Amino acid sequence: MSFQITGGVGGTIPNANMAASLDDDFESDNQDYYSLLNVRKEATLDELKASYRRLCMLYHPDKHRDPELKSQAEQLFNQVHQAYEVLSDAHSRSIYDIFGKKGLEVEGWEVVERKRTPAEIREEYERLQTEREERRLQQRTNPKGTISVGVDATDLFDRYDEDFEEIPGGGFPHIEINKMHISQSIEAPLTNSDTAVLSGSLSTHNGNGGGNINMTVRRVTSAKGWAEVELGAGDILGPLIGLKVFRNLTPRCFLTAQCGLQFSPRGLRPSCSLMTARHLDQNTMGYLQWRRGPNSAMTSSLVRDTKSSHFTLALQLGVAHSYLMMSYQYKFQDEEQTKVKGSVKAGWFGTVVEYGAERKISRHSVLSATVSIGVPQGVTLKIKLARASQTYLFPVHLTDQLLPSAVFYATVGPLLVYLAIHRLIIIPYTQAQKEQELELHRKSSSADIAKKKHEAESAVLLMQESVRRIIEGEESKMGLIILNAWYGKFVSDTSLKQEKAKVIDVTVPLQCLVKDSKLILTEASKAGLPGFYDPCVGEEKSLKLLYQFRGAMHQVISADTESLRLPKQSHRIESES
Repeated sequence: MSFQITGGVGGTIPNANMAASLDDDFESDNQDYYSLLNVRKEATLDELKASYRRLCMLYHPDKHRDPELKSQAEQLFNQVHQAYEVLSDAHSRSIYDIFGKKGLEVEGWEVVERKRTPAEIREEYERLQTEREERRLQQRTNPKGTISVGVDATDLFDRYDEDFEEIPGGGFPHIEINKMHISQSIEAPLTNSDTAVLSGSLSTHNGNGGGNINMTVRRVTSAKGWAEVELGAGDILGPLIGLKVFRNLTPRCFLTAQCGLQFSPRGLRPSCSLMTARHLDQNTMGYLQWRRGPNSAMTSSLVRDTKSSHFTLALQLGVAHSYLMMSYQYKFQDEEQTKVKGSVKAGWFGTVVEYGAERKISRHSVLSATVSIGVPQGVTLKIKLARASQTYLFPVHLTDQLLPSAVFYATVGPLLVYLAIHRLIIIPYTQAQKEQELELHRKSSSADIAKKKHEAESAVLLMQESVRRIIEGEESKMGLIILNAWYGKFVSDTSLKQEKAKVIDVTVPLQCLVKDSKLILTEASKAGLPGFYDPCVGEEKSLKLLYQFRGAMHQVISADTESLRLPKQSHRIESES
């Protein structure tokens, strides 16, 4: 077994990992300027100016005589001014959109003044962080492993009971492990463009086995391609030397070429393969592969991957390996990322029908089960657990014949076991884990929450005079008046004490945003609005409003990041209710 590296990914791993790690750093200390100004992310310069001027009139220090209020107004005024300065400048706004607030603090941006596109800014930022990434390269090995345990359980469904009548313990079915496979690989980044991969595997089947070890060195030659050299040795197939090259021919087409030489006991066994792929549209790829060697064949496949489904159609023509295969996978848009799949494969070897399901059971774990029904292969249940970069496979061969009982138990059995484990173990464990992480996050961010709360309370004090004038103006024309507004997590428990601990009163901040009998909130977390703060960090939040318009009562509940526009006829409360 030779270790295979996925084509097209090797050239982008270093920069992708760096960007991801930097984004994690930004996330912890990043103020949402768009939410602060209450503008959408596509806001024009005129929209930014209008919001900025309005907030400046509200927070300008010269409008407040009280020393404490004046100091609080100055602090909030500076925040609004900083947000406007960043978003009104196209260069700074591009940096902020990609890397957040901390991205603006990196030294060296003066070199990028001539570069305006987000792609060029990202490229320059990564150049400025090269030294930091090189230090991290030494700590990253990216280990990957697979453990496969084959189980022969044919004695459960296909046995002769009379053969075991006189054997002690013969009444129990005989289940055995008939094959095992273990493989492991680690990466050793040498530079930003060079990576060494060491991999090995051990296999055994019915008492016979062997192993091999492979060493691969990959170099990213340019932004369009990479090449790798592979050296291997083992006691099954013998030494191996190979070369693989990847190249982007056009933005929509790439080519992969591979050749190898196996020094087997029967002599030299050369092999080579050539694969080209092309984007047919945004979600569809076409592949054409030619392979020459022990398993010579020509393969053509069509793959369509969308947000809700994955479809594959493949045709292979070969001397001993010809088949037609079609598979379909449906992706549910739920938190557990549930997927159901089915496939049909027919060729010289027979026909195989497979169906199964896959589900995420924890943050880093995915569990799947597949039933394989084939002629003449029989019935096999395949259980797979992927935990981070480790994969555990358990193929259980149930019968060599097509027995309805084997198909039934292979389908229903895993489902019942999963439901029991999910309810008794997985759900309690994940809930306890989430509560523990939430508590740790609350403790670590308690100082920041206290600061945000103080700023919100100060902002509400500064809004009082403006809100009084707005209410007077709205009352004179029977306009929009916010009677009550609460923001946070609304629990099902009717205990008022518990609900108050989860939500904050935001009546004044929202009334302050009313203009010409309209209130418009953009698609952003409302915790960043003036006078708001996050009362329940890490939990789902919503906004509940009770308002009056043209003398009629209205009520609405909006999700945290959902846009909101008031007033609306659909929010009206009928007089009978």
